[in-house]
Amino acid sequence: MTATTLTDRALVRLSGEDVRGFLQGLVTNDVTGPLPVWAGLLTAQGKALFDFLVWDDGGDLLIDCEAAQADALIRRLALYRLRRPIVIARDESLAVHWSPDANQGVPDPRLAALGRRWIAPAGGAATGWRAHRLGLGVTEGVAELGSDKTLWLETNAAELNGVSFSKGCYVGQENTARMNWRHKVNRRLAVMRVQDDPGDAANVYYPELGLAVLRVQVERLATAAAPVKDEAFICPDWLRAALSSSGEM
Repeated sequence: MTATTLTDRALVRLSGEDVRGFLQGLVTNDVTGPLPVWAGLLTAQGKALFDFLVWDDGGDLLIDCEAAQADALIRRLALYRLRRPIVIARDESLAVHWSPDANQGVPDPRLAALGRRWIAPAGGAATGWRAHRLGLGVTEGVAELGSDKTLWLETNAAELNGVSFSKGCYVGQENTARMNWRHKVNRRLAVMRVQDDPGDAANVYYPELGLAVLRVQVERLATAAAPVKDEAFICPDWLRAALSSSGEM
């Protein structure tokens, strides 16, 4: 059987009274409709703290998040719980699974080309996920998005179905909505092929892949198809089409 478990992911279970309503008032996407969705938990200024997928599990919600950030996310959510009868805890009985071409699961809600995901008991560790994801120009996690450093729309969240502009208030909503309506997304996270570590210019560098993630001016990203010295930005069709239609290119 093909190994499919994403061992760097964890599941946080929210159970109790009106967990959808609780999370709806906090995160960037609409969790009252069909799930899974990709969403962010932001600062009041609209900067990314955590990103994750939200799944339905009966009356509960499961948050598919970075394993290394799961405990910090639990603590953050607990700050907003107040006296609500809601339990927020890791669920170690299940795991996140991924395959680029499986017949099970559902398409990744960010981009169908990412492959399919599902929730099941853990099995063998999947390989190739990060290279596959970065090759499609999709970033995630604190190492790539930063923590309290990158505005949510700079992560390409609108293009990757990570924000609802009709759901109502959530933490960081005011600045996020203002940027969208005023078309003021001047920088974007982009993946870049490199031969050597680009240093402080990059959010993160993966030497085994020869890839870095960094924020770039939209004008610079517009020429991403052409190599610059020993670098080349990965500007996939989904991002190029989105920037073109919005007038950013």
